[in-house]
Amino acid sequence: MSRLRLTGYRYSVYTRSVRLALAETGRQAEWQEADPFGASGRESLRGQHPFARVPVLWDGDFRIYETGAILTYLMRGEHDRKRRARARQVAGIADAYAYWPLVRQVFGHAVFRPAAGLPADRDALAEGLAAAPAVLDALDEIAAEGLALDSASLGAADCHLAPMIGYFLQAEEARGMMARAPALGRWFEAVSARQSWRDTRPGLPQSRDRT
Repeated sequence: MSRLRLTGYRYSVYTRSVRLALAETGRQAEWQEADPFGASGRESLRGQHPFARVPVLWDGDFRIYETGAILTYLMRGEHDRKRRARARQVAGIADAYAYWPLVRQVFGHAVFRPAAGLPADRDALAEGLAAAPAVLDALDEIAAEGLALDSASLGAADCHLAPMIGYFLQAEEARGMMARAPALGRWFEAVSARQSWRDTRPGLPQSRDRT
C-alpha cells in the first residue's frame, strides 16, 4: 500500500473530516501543515491544489482534493441507493448551507477569533445564528429518518458534517439551538463519544492564526 500524505490546516473542519476518516479506517498519513489564509501556506499549496485550498490527500503519486472526493476514496460506500443518496445530501447541505453560517460566522466570531486575539464581528455572528435553525431542521429530519446520520457507525457523510457541528456547538449562543434538533443531537453525541473524535481534536489558537 502506498504511503498516504495529508496536506491540511489544523483548524480546518474539512481537514478534520479527512483526519476522522483516516482514524476510523485505521490508516495513518504523513502530515503537512498549510494555512490557506496565509501567504506561506498558499505558496506551499502551489502544485497541490489549483485553488490553494485544503485538504489534499496523496496516495503515492495519486493526488485527491475536495473533501467529498477524499472521503469517497478512503471510506467504504453505501450500496443501498437511498442511503447513498441521503449521505450525498448531507454532504451537500454541509457544504452549501452549514459551513458558512455555522463555522465561519458563528464559531469564527464567537469562539475562534476571540481565542486568537482578533476582532469579532457581532453582525456576522447574528447572521450565522439566524441562518442556523433552517440548517439544523433539515439535518434533524434526515437524522430522524435513519438512512443517514444514524449514530451506528461513521461513514463519509458523518465525517463530512461532524466537525462543523462540533465547532458550532463551541459557541455558547449556539448550544440551546440543538433542542430543536433532537435526532441530530443524539447523532452528534454518539459521534463525539468515539475515540476518533477525541484523537482528532484541533484545539484553539493561542496566537494570531485565522480560521
